[in-house]
Order: sequence, then C-alpha cells, then structure tokens
Amino acid sequence: MLTAKEQSLLASLEPRAEQEGVEIVTVEVVGAKKAPTIRVYIDTPEGVSFDQLASAQRWINDIMDELDPFPGAYMLEVSSPGIDRPLRTLEHFSRFEGEVAVVTTKAPIDGRSKWTGKLAGVEGEDVLMDVDGLTERIALSEIKRARLKGSVDFSS
Repeated sequence: MLTAKEQSLLASLEPRAEQEGVEIVTVEVVGAKKAPTIRVYIDTPEGVSFDQLASAQRWINDIMDELDPFPGAYMLEVSSPGIDRPLRTLEHFSRFEGEVAVVTTKAPIDGRSKWTGKLAGVEGEDVLMDVDGLTERIALSEIKRARLKGSVDFSS
C-alpha cells in the first residue's frame, strides 16, 4: 500500500506519534517530484482537535526537517483522516468492521480490481468484505488502496 519512501517516513514518525498519544493513520507523498506534498493523517480514539493538529504539525515538521526527505522544497500537510478514512493495516480493517469501504487491488481478482462493500472482519492476512451478497476474501498484500466510504445523514 505504501511506497518505500512513505513507509520510511511512517517508520520515522511512529515513535514520536506514540509519545504524543496519536496514531499515524497513513502517509502519502503526492504531486510533482520536484516539489511533492507529504500528507500525514493522524487520529486518536476521540478524534483530532485543532490544537492536536497544530501541535502535530510542529513536531512532524521538525522530524521532516531532520530527515530532509526530498532535495529542495516540499509541502507538509497534517490532517485528520476525515469521513473517507484511509485503511492501511489489518487492525484498521478489523476496527471498522461493519462499515462500508472501497478497496482497490493491485491487480484484478476474478476480473475485478475495485470492491465496495461492508467490512466483515479479518482472517489471517486477509480482509473479508460482504460485496453484492457474497463474502469476498482479499489478501492485505494485494490491496493498493482502501478507504471507508463516508456517508452523511442529512435527516437529523
């Protein structure tokens, strides 16, 4: 799911995140190679406050300055995972069992590479999803990208 560079950045951030009481949900490097954007998504069991985001921006920026991950300029964005929260680990898939997710695989499985369905748990290294009335088993190693499918109830 993560590139080698993203995995390296994540590994550098996780020890400090643990000290700060936040989870690094994922790290994304996007945009132009000459001036990429590093997106760091953080969360806590209670959600993320503005003050936590501001604090995390500071310490993440300090770590990035030490690492100097890209020659020249880069942008750093620190944010909450939002309504369409990325899913990266087996623990993420297990924690959000019962929620609807969109999963894209690295290569087609039975002719299909995009799956939308209800998360049905984890078995071994596989993610289980209820898709179109069937339980599908997708190996975590085959998942390219996964996010919760956010929904908003406007009836309240």
